Order: sequence, then C-alpha cells, then structure tokens
Amino acid sequence: MKFKNFLQSDKAKHILTGIGIAIIALVIFQAGIFVGFKKASFSGRLGDNYYQTFGNRNSERGFPEMRGMDLPNTHGTIGKVAVIALPKIVVADRDGVEKTVLLNEKTDIRRFRDSIKPEELKAGDFVTIIGDPNDNGQIEARLIRVMPVPPSAPFQDKQTDNK
Repeated sequence: MKFKNFLQSDKAKHILTGIGIAIIALVIFQAGIFVGFKKASFSGRLGDNYYQTFGNRNSERGFPEMRGMDLPNTHGTIGKVAVIALPKIVVADRDGVEKTVLLNEKTDIRRFRDSIKPEELKAGDFVTIIGDPNDNGQIEARLIRVMPVPPSAPFQDKQTDNK
C-alpha cells in the first residue's frame, strides 16, 4: 500500500515528469547526432570529390584559382559526349573538364523534340544535361537534350589550313 500511496503523491509525479523530460531530451539529442552525422558524411564525400566535381583548372589547389572565374554548375553540364559506357557517359565541357553523368530509367533523353534511347547517343554528340549531383561528384541526369554544335562553341574541332 505504501508504494501505491507514493505513486499518487506529488513527489512521484514530479519524478516521473523529470524522467519523461530526460527521455525526450535524449531522443532529440540522438536525432541531432543522426542529422549531424549525415551532413558531415555528405560534406566529407563532397570534399573528397571536390576537384572531380568542380574541375581543377590550374595546377595549384585552393581558392586562389577560383578568383575571377565562374564556378561551374554541378547540376548539369553542356558539352560533347566523350565516352559512352552505359549507364554512364562522360561529357567534356567548354573548359575541358570531364563530367561523369549517370543515366537511369527516369532520364529523359531528347534529340530536339523526339525522345531517343540511351543506345542512340554517340561520342561527339553535343548535349545539354540537367540533373542532380551525387556524393561521388557525378551528375544523375534527369534530362539530356542532344543538339547541334553551336557555330561559336569552343567544342568544335579546329582545322588548320596548311597553305
């Protein structure tokens, strides 16, 4: 009977409330650890693949090389298809940086307005790609549009006249 009386007392209610608050605080703390770990893991993998993602334009590393330069878009690329090894393709952009692009069943590939299959892509095709970056510095393509090479594009092979 003494225990039953203790559970009905104000002291027991305060103790149980304190224990409940401590449990809630620990759950929130654990959720914070989980979110922090996910963010740190993503940042670490992004750091490991930084130069693959953004391209190393100069031989020295670090932020001084980026002064005065446009940052490339990691959500897509424009350039010539260099290598095809489905489900991956490699696209060389205007600066010569090669971007690895992953294709999947949701990737919409179009030549002008017509839908085409991944097997119809060929090396040398000029493409515009829109997608999402992944943890490995690759672009997961949502849309690939095959287009003619623009006349002023730096992608065209320059032919020299030896006269």
